[in-house]
Amino acid sequence: MNPCIEDRMRTTFNLKLAKYYKSPSQQIRIMSEAWVASEVYCPGCGLNVEQYEPGRPVADFFCAGCREDYELKSKKSKIGRKIIDGAFDSMMQRVGSDTAPNFFMLTYEPAVFEVTNLMVIPRHFFSHQIIEKRKPLAGTARRAGWVGCNICINRIPDSGKLYYIKQNKIIPKELVIRRFNKTAFLRESRNTESRGWLIDIMSCLDSLGKQEFSLQDVYKFESVLAAGHPSNKHIKDKIRQQLQVLRDRGYLEFVSPGRYRLVQT
Repeated sequence: MNPCIEDRMRTTFNLKLAKYYKSPSQQIRIMSEAWVASEVYCPGCGLNVEQYEPGRPVADFFCAGCREDYELKSKKSKIGRKIIDGAFDSMMQRVGSDTAPNFFMLTYEPAVFEVTNLMVIPRHFFSHQIIEKRKPLAGTARRAGWVGCNICINRIPDSGKLYYIKQNKIIPKELVIRRFNKTAFLRESRNTESRGWLIDIMSCLDSLGKQEFSLQDVYKFESVLAAGHPSNKHIKDKIRQQLQVLRDRGYLEFVSPGRYRLVQT
């Protein structure tokens, strides 16, 4: 459980592990899990993550210090807009609960079995808005009628997609930890609707693409936010309220009446 030192992070898989398995998917699973267990630290406290025993249904790794769970998803090439996950009903129950894991998303270059990207999505960024229901399996399928889900990464703000490695570049450990803890206040909200509002506002601010912005800039997303929260008839009031919360939490800073600035990490 010693702290992992980012400048020693090895980015290639141990190919010796693959020789015991014939299935390519099994080979990647074994090699990627072994790599995470050897090289990756908890973004909350910096201790190395540890691997659960095989067959655990909820998560793949845990942090003995923070008691956080992590689930690993690995794929070739780029991360993409969505992650295929498990049963829709189970995921919807887990969203917002203390049992929901954080997600490691790993991509690798198959020609050399090298990790090209490693990202963690903190569990406090999971809301019902980012879970997409998939079509039931056909009646001819072994699990006919089973309904899975996708995690829509494109609906998660940039502050909820924390890279350890981005396009082969290793991000300093202290920066990863600081970015993770900057948004940990989202966990204090047990109400998934309230947390979903904050996440949606963060996404709107990402879309603006600028460090400093005005209240009027955010009002431009009124119709988008109204579509996502149809029960709320006072969208502008809600926008102002959420900006106040983000300011109080140090995510934003007040510049002048009606103007804000994103706090850099």
